[in-house]
Amino acid sequence: MKKRIQKSIAILGAAVLTMGLAGCSSSSNTPASSAPAADTAEAPAADVQAESAADTQAAEAAAGLSGSITLAGSTSMEKFANALAEAFMEKYPDVTVQAEFTGSSAGVEAVLGGQSDVGNSSRKLKDEEKEKGAVENIVAIDGIAVVTDPANTAADLTKEQLINIYNGTITNWKDAGGADQPIVVIGREAGSGTRGAFEEILKLEDACKYANELDSTGAVMAKVASTPGAIGYVSLDVIDDTVKLLTLNGVEANEENIKTGDYFLSRPFVMATNGEISAQNDLVKALFDYVYSAEGDELVKSVGLITTK
Repeated sequence: MKKRIQKSIAILGAAVLTMGLAGCSSSSNTPASSAPAADTAEAPAADVQAESAADTQAAEAAAGLSGSITLAGSTSMEKFANALAEAFMEKYPDVTVQAEFTGSSAGVEAVLGGQSDVGNSSRKLKDEEKEKGAVENIVAIDGIAVVTDPANTAADLTKEQLINIYNGTITNWKDAGGADQPIVVIGREAGSGTRGAFEEILKLEDACKYANELDSTGAVMAKVASTPGAIGYVSLDVIDDTVKLLTLNGVEANEENIKTGDYFLSRPFVMATNGEISAQNDLVKALFDYVYSAEGDELVKSVGLITTK
């Protein structure tokens, strides 16, 4: 009986000793297992701090800009100017961008006369405009599309045929790959950047024989679409299925062909300033910073234009 009691005590003691060792082992491992968790938590915390700092800097930059910017000029640049104004005001909520579409020449006159911060021109600036202080800031490249009414059977024009249609030498579509039908020549009003670029490229200054001279890109599109035998020129970014797009010298009007120079009718989109950009106020400088940024490039592409890079 005594031996059984001693044996029981021995077993009980061994069990207690084992539990004690297990407890010590568990306690000694706890710090080791918690250390990696602390290390893992540090990385996300650092990321959050970096993101927060970036957001703060952006907010501070936005908070530092307030006031208004005025743009005036080319009707061909309307789509681009409206998209730019909307995107810039979204980025800088305390800034208002107002755009008016009065024609390229009027826009350059407005910026030189101090009535506008920026003059939008869909042509290169003239020497006399530069002599007065206007600076040519090219922000995008646009193709000039030649269009007819949808029912026209002509599909392609050579450069010589296009010149001869606009100078009045060719007056019937049968002489330019189409049906026996009179040609109705549609163009823009004097002072239009599109007209200026078109006539300059084709060396047709003051030589075009227009049946109609219209005051906006939209008006040319509507007139050509609704007039049998009509031909007109418009900005490439406004083309839709209401008109027929002609190829020129067998080359389609698209970004790739304009960049390579294979399509000969293209022109710059200019945001003219009175003096260099560096001499403008902070709002205007911020606007140009945005236009020439990666965000600006995406905006240019989104409205069907070609970046300058």
